[in-house]
Amino acid sequence: MPLPALLLALALAAPAGSAAQTATPAPADSSLEALYASGVPFDRFLADATARRAAWVKNWESSEVPPEVLAMARGLEGRWRLLVIAVDGCSDSVNTIPYLARLVSLAPRIELRIVSPTAGRAVMEAHQTPDGRPATPTVLILDAAGNAVGAWVERPSLLQQMALDARAAGTLNRMLNGKQAWYDADAGASTLREVVDLVALAARSAAPSGAPSGAPSASRPLPSPAGLR
Repeated sequence: MPLPALLLALALAAPAGSAAQTATPAPADSSLEALYASGVPFDRFLADATARRAAWVKNWESSEVPPEVLAMARGLEGRWRLLVIAVDGCSDSVNTIPYLARLVSLAPRIELRIVSPTAGRAVMEAHQTPDGRPATPTVLILDAAGNAVGAWVERPSLLQQMALDARAAGTLNRMLNGKQAWYDADAGASTLREVVDLVALAARSAAPSGAPSGAPSASRPLPSPAGLR
C-alpha cells in the first residue's frame, strides 16, 4: 500500500461490529483535510455524471428538504463538512447524495465535497456496512478542525435493516427489486434526517458545558437503529 494510503488507513481505523450510526470524535488528520480538498462540489460531479444521469438530474431538480430538518441545519453552530465517497453508477448514491447537496445549498454552515471510491478507499474500509462491506455512498462528517466526528454509510437505516433482514431470509433480490419504490416514496427525507442528526450530535458534543449549541436539545435522542454503522 502506498505510504499516504497507509497513513490514512491507520488514521481512520475504527472498531468493527457496531451497527449504530457512528459519531465518535477522532484526532484531526491532515490526510482527511487533503482528501476533502481534492474532492469536487456537487455541481461539478453532476455535470460529469454519465451513469444514471437522468436519475441524478431528476433527484437534484426535484429535491426538497423537510422544513424541520432545514431549521435544525440552519441552527447549527460551527462549520461542518461532508466528505462524500460516491460514484455516479451507484443506485444508493443517486438516491441520497442529490438531497444532501440540496441541504448544503440551503444551510450555509454545512459544506460538501465528493471523491471517488478509489481516492476514498481507506475511509470506506474504516466505516463499513453492518454486514462488513465498504460501500458507496459513505459520508464522513468533519468538523472545522478536520476531526472525523461521524459517518453515514450506504443507505437510510430503515432500508438498510430491510436489506439485512432480507439477506438473512434469502429474499434479498426481491427486496432490492423494490428498493427504488422505497426511495421514491421517501424522497431523501430519511437520509437528510439521519445525517443532520449526526451533525447535530457532534455540535452538541463540541459545545462548551452550559452554552447553547444551536443544535437540538438532549431531550431529542439520536436515532440508533441497527441498520447503519
